Amino acid sequence: MLVRNFIGSVDPGMRSILSGVDSYAQVLKPGSIISGATIGVVEDSHHPKFAIGDVVSGGFGWTELGVSDGRGLLKLTDRRVPYSCHIGVLGVPGLTAFFGLERIAQLKDNETLLVTSAAGTVGATAGQLAKLRGCHVTGIAGSDDKCSWLKNVCGFDEVINYKTVGDLDMAIAEACSGGIDVLFDNVGNTMIDRVIPRMKVGGRIVVSGQVADYNKAPEDVPGIHNTSAFITHRLRMEGLVVYDDFRDFSRAKEEMIGHIMKGDLHYREHVTEGVANMPEAFISLFTGESFGRRLVQLGDIPEQRQ
Repeated sequence: MLVRNFIGSVDPGMRSILSGVDSYAQVLKPGSIISGATIGVVEDSHHPKFAIGDVVSGGFGWTELGVSDGRGLLKLTDRRVPYSCHIGVLGVPGLTAFFGLERIAQLKDNETLLVTSAAGTVGATAGQLAKLRGCHVTGIAGSDDKCSWLKNVCGFDEVINYKTVGDLDMAIAEACSGGIDVLFDNVGNTMIDRVIPRMKVGGRIVVSGQVADYNKAPEDVPGIHNTSAFITHRLRMEGLVVYDDFRDFSRAKEEMIGHIMKGDLHYREHVTEGVANMPEAFISLFTGESFGRRLVQLGDIPEQRQ
């Protein structure tokens, strides 16, 4: 089948495979299409399960057109939320937040959570889902606008602007004065290392992303030094690749759609137009310019009827 994409994503995790380093995905060779989530409309089909006009989500990458045998495509029939949500708050970023809290952190009601890069889709979703469990949530972000949105819209209890605060360690200690049960980290090793001394006994560290380390050569990535706390405080640190939870995606999406419909889960999107602007949009993920899920509109978006 032939699919014309009308929305595509740029993702910070792609930085490592562009650098020649294998991660959960293989290194991209020169001439390959850069990976990314897409939403498009079927323009031609010889597949029994997909008809012309169907809207589908997939992973065609940075391209306006895609050819598929149907594997990896999901027909989007739920009209309760905009199409873009399916590669944002209901896509890999939102699902990473959901399963990072559920499976990795094993979050309990009324715990204390610290979220880094909190204004991104992963961080903002994690914080809001934790608030629905009665948790005390502190977020770290990089601008006053982001901090304001997290506190006044998403309901975070405390938000720290790491670019303007005088002493970040002191600010974290004051915001989480009783210690931290769960660190949901999207930044990297330096941030993890500075938070470890604030963790409670039995604390859990979710390694979700490493946006501060993706651009560094392997030999330049800082290490973690405060390792004695893993013994004294019985800490646990674990990363995740959300595709491991594929069988539970439908359950998670339905739960999050319910929260969106009730106004309990908010999201932001930062949309650029045109496939030629995808590199610029990608770069903005590492400069702090991006605010919300970074998407690129590749073509006309079909009318979405209930």
